Amino acid sequence: MDFVDSGLYRDITDYAYDTPAWVRHTAEIGTEAGLLVFVALFVAGWWRARHSGTRAFATAVLAPLATAVAYVCSEVLKSGVTEERPCRAVAGAAPSLAECPPHGDWSFPSNHATIAGASALALVLVRRALVWLTAPLALLMAFSRVFVGVHYPHDVAAGLLLGTVVAFAVVRLGTRPAVRLAEAMRASSASTARWFTGPGRPETVTRTVPPYATHRRR
Repeated sequence: MDFVDSGLYRDITDYAYDTPAWVRHTAEIGTEAGLLVFVALFVAGWWRARHSGTRAFATAVLAPLATAVAYVCSEVLKSGVTEERPCRAVAGAAPSLAECPPHGDWSFPSNHATIAGASALALVLVRRALVWLTAPLALLMAFSRVFVGVHYPHDVAAGLLLGTVVAFAVVRLGTRPAVRLAEAMRASSASTARWFTGPGRPETVTRTVPPYATHRRR
């Protein structure tokens, strides 16, 4: 099957071979290492949310769950579409920098791009300022899958879209039950549950001042 972006795929993979060796090696490592960066951000977000309100904590816990759900959706879609990898299907293309996955490990959509899109969006819902880190990282990860020769451009574009949509839906639908669960765990007598959820944000204690205390004695 000849896709409309096969030419773009060839252009990108040809360009990859024209780049310096350190760029190619960085791309090969970075296409996998980016996933570890998102894992570290999930852990940091959870740890920070332990000292935040219950809703913020629930969102931080839902973020990796939403990414996992997006990955499962990607795998299901792959099994239905069964698109061959471009490193085998595109005639005249440069050899892929990364090892071409075996037959049966389908191409559409890109799992890496799906995970990157879901992680980026979920982390932004945890903390909006992270958009300046997660969005460029997700785009770079998606591009790297084409750069190393294992995906078509439309594979990664679909993966990014799928990941963001699924992650948003999971966080949106799961927030209310997650908040109730977090509240129950923070009120639990089990020390493990309280440690996992953290103490939360301390409540502000308002001191009531008797009205007569504001008046000077005459």
